[in-house]
Order: sequence, then C-alpha cells, then structure tokens
Amino acid sequence: MSTIDLPHETAPLRRVFTCWPSAADLWEEDLEPAQAEFADFLTKFVLPAEGGETFELVILVATDQAEASARAAMGTLARIERAQFGDVWARDTGPVFLRENGCDVAVRFHFNGWGGKYELPGDDTVGAEIARLANAEIRSVDLVAEGGALEFDGEGTLISTRQCLLNPNRNPDLTEAEVEARLKDALGVDKILWIDEGLLADHTDGHIDNIVRFARPGVVICQAPAGEDDPQGDVLNAIAAQLEGMTDARGRPLEVHRIPSPGLVDLGDGELVPASHMNWVIGPRHVVVPTYGTPSETAAIEALRPLFPAHEIVGSSARAILTGGGAFHCVTCHQPGD
Repeated sequence: MSTIDLPHETAPLRRVFTCWPSAADLWEEDLEPAQAEFADFLTKFVLPAEGGETFELVILVATDQAEASARAAMGTLARIERAQFGDVWARDTGPVFLRENGCDVAVRFHFNGWGGKYELPGDDTVGAEIARLANAEIRSVDLVAEGGALEFDGEGTLISTRQCLLNPNRNPDLTEAEVEARLKDALGVDKILWIDEGLLADHTDGHIDNIVRFARPGVVICQAPAGEDDPQGDVLNAIAAQLEGMTDARGRPLEVHRIPSPGLVDLGDGELVPASHMNWVIGPRHVVVPTYGTPSETAAIEALRPLFPAHEIVGSSARAILTGGGAFHCVTCHQPGD
C-alpha cells in the first residue's frame, strides 16, 4: 500500500527553490529593489536553527546579469543554477513535492498563466527543471492548479478557494467533486476545505497562501481588517466566518486565529493591490513575514509569535516584490526533508 507524506511547512526542509528577478521589461524600476528584497528575506529564511538545522537554497537565474546579481547578494548562502523561466513565481510554476514510500515525488499540475493572464516562455517548463534538480520523480496531474492555491496541514487536510480552482479559466469542464477527486488522488489528502473568495485585485484569482495558512494541524490563521477603511475588510471577515464552521480531516473544528491585515497599501499608482502578511515562509529559525511599511505590521508580527513557539517571527519588506503581484511564499518552492 502506498504511503504518501506531505508534511506541514514547519517540518524540516531539504531544499527550497526560487527564481532570481531579472526581467527588466517585467520589473522596470522595481528590478533592483526587488532583488534587494529577495536577498534580505532569503538570508533570514535560510538562517540555521540553533541546533544547526538548515536547508539547501537553490536560486535559478536566467541571464549572466542575474547570475552576477544573485552571487553578489547571496554569496555562499545559496547554490546558483542556470535555468529558463518566465518570472519568479516558483510556488506556482514549480511542483508540489511530497514523499511516497520514502521517495521524492514532484507533482506537476498544468500551468496556464493564472487563467491565461500572463503566459510567459519558460513558465510551463521550469517545474520540470526544478524536479530534476531535486532528483524527484515527476507525476503529472490532469488539472490546472498552482502551488499557491493549495495549503496543507500535514495530516490530510487541504484548503483552497473555489474562485481559483473552480474558475472557468482553470478547469471549466470539471465539477467541484471531480476537482476534489483529482487532488486527493495526486496528493494523498483526505479532505478539501473550500473558501469561496480570495483577496480583491489578486490576479491569481484568490490564492489561499494570501488568505489562510495552517500554523499546525487544527489551527489556522487568517487576517482581520486593519481598520474601517481596509479595502479587503468584507472579504477578510467572510473568510474568517467560513473557517469558523469547518472541521479538518480528523474531525476537529478549526481553531481560528486572526492577525491584522496590512490595510490599504499604496504603491504610488492608486491601484488596489493584494497586500497580505499571510505570504510568509517558514525556515529552520525564522518565520519571515512580508511587510509593506504599514502601521499594522508590528501588531501582525506580535500576533504570530505565540502561534509559532518554535520559531522567531521576523518581518522583511516586500513592497517591490508586491509590484509583481505576490510575496515570499509565492516565489519559493520547497522540498520537504526526510
């Protein structure tokens, strides 16, 4: 009988893959600021635990200039590999890693540019390159999905959003039950929990890693409005209300905790952006939380401290990365350890 292990992200890591920002036509004046933000959050992310536990950080670079930039920024903290990719969102273009019968498996869903919005050369092939570098067997799944749409508790529960996976721009011919069956078969999960809608102005159509994360099995975190003027307020309250009525794969009612959202983040163009403190990454020592220079960030970090007692909670700026549409979890793809 096959045994699948897809642990929660607090479990030990073997490798983390990311793609170094390099496309000047995509990032424009935000390219160098985004590279600086990558260097800061990755340095905090890879810092070993007090007992010395760490992981191999693999940075994919597409050009000579990007390779020079990554090497100068990260030094010996990362392994640099040349690869072609469209943009940096490795959580979505990369595979979902699991262990099956003690072997590494890279589950690859179809990637269609977040519903056909951004189809860039290399984004549909970089997942195979990441799997090769991870020495993992590739398992292809007949389903359009992205890693940022999938949140796991490590004990058989998966949370996603209907807005994303059931969107006509992803899987128009599949019912909710059919999507659930394919996810369960591919990932070895037992129960799918559905949130209806994600953040406003999120071009991913409501990725879960911007709105709901597991602190540990049975315990979820979501956001509360930063104030009455929070543009995401109604959405955030609806998400919390849905979670309050859910049970996980083991029958436990979810314990729901809320942290302040960033509130209104102005990147200078007056456009609403899907800023979120939820897009953190969990390393051996730190939970690295994206921040945007808003008044709520200190309170958000403080609220997370008791929920991750084995980790230090640190903030790192993601304002420049956010101009591309995401933050730290979006740009990383992790391979669990043994």
